[in-house]
Amino acid sequence: MHNDNESPLVLVDGSSYLFRAFHGMPPLTNSKGADTGAIYGVVNMLRSLVKDYKPTHMVVVFDAKGKTFRDDIYPEYKANRAAMPDELRGQIAPLHKIVKAMGFTMIVQPGVEADDVIGTLARQASQAGISCVISTGDKDMAQLVDKHVTLINTMTRTTMDIDGVLEKFGVPADLIIDFLGLKGDKVDNIPGVPGVGDKSAVAMLNGIGGVKAIYENLDKIAELDFRGAKTMAKKMEQYKEQALLSYQLATIDTELPLNLELSSFTIDEMDKPLLREMFTELEFKRWLGEVSDADTLKQVAGKQNNNDNIVSGSEVSATAPIDTSQYHTIFSEEDLSALVDKINSSDFYAMDTETTSVDYMQADIVGLSFAFADDSAYYVPVAHDYPGAPAQLDRDYVLQVLKPLIEDTAPKKIGQHIKYDKNVLANYNIHLHGILCDTMLASYVLNSTATRHNMDSLSLKYLGHKTIGFEEIAGKGAKQLTFNQIELELAAKYAAEDADITLRLYLTLKTLLEAQSGLSDLLNDIEIPLSSILATMEQTGVYIDSQKLGQQSQDLAKRIMELENQVHELAGESFNLGSTKQLQHILFEKLALPVKKKTPKGAPSTSEEVLQELALEYELPALIMQFRGLIKLKNTYTDKLPRMINHRTNRVHTSYHQAVTATGRLSSSDPNLQNIPIRTPEGRLVRQAFVARSGYKIVAADYSQIELRIMAHLSKDKGLLDAFSKGLDVHKATAAEVFGESLDAVTDNQRRSAKAINFGLIYGMSAFGLAKQLGIPRYDAQNYMDKYFDRYPRVLTYMESTRKGAKETGYVTTVFNRRLYLPDINATNGLRRAGAERAAINAPMQGTAADIIKIAMIAVSDWIKDLDEPSHVIMIMQVHDELVFEIKEDKVAEYVEKINKLMENCVKLDVPLVVEAGVGDNWDEAH
Repeated sequence: MHNDNESPLVLVDGSSYLFRAFHGMPPLTNSKGADTGAIYGVVNMLRSLVKDYKPTHMVVVFDAKGKTFRDDIYPEYKANRAAMPDELRGQIAPLHKIVKAMGFTMIVQPGVEADDVIGTLARQASQAGISCVISTGDKDMAQLVDKHVTLINTMTRTTMDIDGVLEKFGVPADLIIDFLGLKGDKVDNIPGVPGVGDKSAVAMLNGIGGVKAIYENLDKIAELDFRGAKTMAKKMEQYKEQALLSYQLATIDTELPLNLELSSFTIDEMDKPLLREMFTELEFKRWLGEVSDADTLKQVAGKQNNNDNIVSGSEVSATAPIDTSQYHTIFSEEDLSALVDKINSSDFYAMDTETTSVDYMQADIVGLSFAFADDSAYYVPVAHDYPGAPAQLDRDYVLQVLKPLIEDTAPKKIGQHIKYDKNVLANYNIHLHGILCDTMLASYVLNSTATRHNMDSLSLKYLGHKTIGFEEIAGKGAKQLTFNQIELELAAKYAAEDADITLRLYLTLKTLLEAQSGLSDLLNDIEIPLSSILATMEQTGVYIDSQKLGQQSQDLAKRIMELENQVHELAGESFNLGSTKQLQHILFEKLALPVKKKTPKGAPSTSEEVLQELALEYELPALIMQFRGLIKLKNTYTDKLPRMINHRTNRVHTSYHQAVTATGRLSSSDPNLQNIPIRTPEGRLVRQAFVARSGYKIVAADYSQIELRIMAHLSKDKGLLDAFSKGLDVHKATAAEVFGESLDAVTDNQRRSAKAINFGLIYGMSAFGLAKQLGIPRYDAQNYMDKYFDRYPRVLTYMESTRKGAKETGYVTTVFNRRLYLPDINATNGLRRAGAERAAINAPMQGTAADIIKIAMIAVSDWIKDLDEPSHVIMIMQVHDELVFEIKEDKVAEYVEKINKLMENCVKLDVPLVVEAGVGDNWDEAH
């Protein structure tokens, strides 16, 4: 076959890696809830082996189902091992399929273990003088090591040769079987000799020889230097039969009649279409581009187009291969004029800006790219300024030429996260209108959880094309170039590809969205119009009182120091509150508080959840929780917000994200407006720093109990519908029903319990969770819930039917047809499945609430545009169920009434929507 000077024969212990990957990888699943972590781990290991050793011959060996000869000679063999988890069992068949498709020989030999097959092949290779690498995590394989055979543990990146075996175990490779026979193996339930450990086994083997020699010289054991040597001979004699059995169990059979030639283990060509199909189904996006070509895409797309389950969002479109010869760079006014003509004559086109920064307020335009349906793409560079850069058209001139096209309201423009481009262009007084589609939002509406929604991920998922990564052309880390510093030859191809891929994604996603009822309307009527509204809000920003925040920072620093001193005093010593290890020592060793939860490594957890639970009974954890909260508040807001004020506008400009949360809710960053605490005095102080400009007031309009109202609408429960329709205090009304009291007789405590039930049900809370929250016995909590469902039976019916529907389809929907996929709804892991079932109850309510406030924002924005003085009312923030405005003082009463009406009547539900608006000089006063 080959000799030691050539690439080695690689023998892979597939079963060893399968178990190690399953237990060592995070619990990965695809969007359909299928477990994929073990497959991913093993495939990653196989790829690493090929990369490192470049073998020509390789075989992957797995254990077969059923018993082996070792079970016949010792029925308790491996009896300690738990049954294979269902989450792992389901991954074996697809992994076998992938291994074969990767071109590797795969062996599954009944009646023996993978170790025996590998041992036999390794012995054959060694006898033939062939270099052999065994890839395994199993220490038993050390007995196979010789001058031709080496072990590699691909997961730990460690190798073991003859010297390595001696260093690790203390005995040479030819005594490893004896070593295992003497000390046993808990993992495989090999008994060994009781009382024999590593040191005593090594001493006997090195001092006397193997197991056979030891039993021929038991009298010599007492002369050896290890603890218990003088009594060991008696133990060895007593357990002789067990020792010999253990030796037999630990011995890898190297003489199986396999009838396989080593030369037959050549690595074949990959079955790219099958790998493409498997990686798509499993959603291994990282590797899709490597196995994709035009023919592959056509085959996969053909198979998927015949699959009715198109809703999963894992579809791949068969598109023409990328032809970069159709990419052009514009350097002259004549060519720019021709490009303008092409834009004007196109039904639609993709556009993208290349800039110097991801911060839209700081970004300068370096170039613009465009793509058209004829597969052509163009890049117009305007500000590449590295030494030796070719002459380019003047940026002001190009933007002046393109301004009328960009501001045209005809919906022709397609972008990927086009809100960013809209903001950047606004810095140049160019107002982007006429957006036909945003591919990021299209992917998000199709399936919010199927993938990340950046262009690189979408290209791999839906087009099977690996895009040019920014780091490939710009480098990474501190030395990363900004786009203006990148050589034009590289930059032009990257920029043109951005526009080209965006257009191709539009064509693919449009088809997928149109195949699903209501999704195109959701995208076109809500998400895309909202994108422009959010861009305007981002450009506007919000005033921040930096002096107030500075004072708050000083006050917080003082309070943090006081808390730290209190903690040290209670603990009886000083320690670093930021050190998990020191905190574990104080709480669970010194103070002996109960351990509520452990980390994956077995240490007592000091997570926020654990501290919250401990804080109910113990003062020290409560103080630590306060300390952590104030530190976070100071670092995230009071210290940071003043540094985020833009020097041009004197305002802070957040970024709203439409394609992050699974439920459709908006999130924000830099700063994160959603996380500013409102239940603590310190959090409310931060809100006091969000102020109105002179002559204006802050108005906060908040939907009241919107998710409960949506629950009433979805469940159609008469009791809930009546309570909301009559304008009753719904928590008080619920308490009256559950506790059998009149409304007037309901106590504050009963109302509090009813409120916990109402909100708990929205989040799928169990009786156990309710008992924990109310601090009552689980029996009482269950009794409360039973009474609740007796009074509101349609709520229980809704919950049960929703769970059932989610299991059948894999998703739930909002009132406005948004689909919320639940990848774990049919997971074999009980915890993950239970979490998905809770989400199935909550997601339609939370998603509908998200849709409603988005619709309200569009309605309010349309009204503002039609005002004679639209600058007199500005929408500046959206947080949870709340819209925040800056309104001219003399218009507050009039405009608040109008805003309330618009928000309350933007949609029609079976119960009235109620908006509560507050007015003040700052956000806290208005809320």
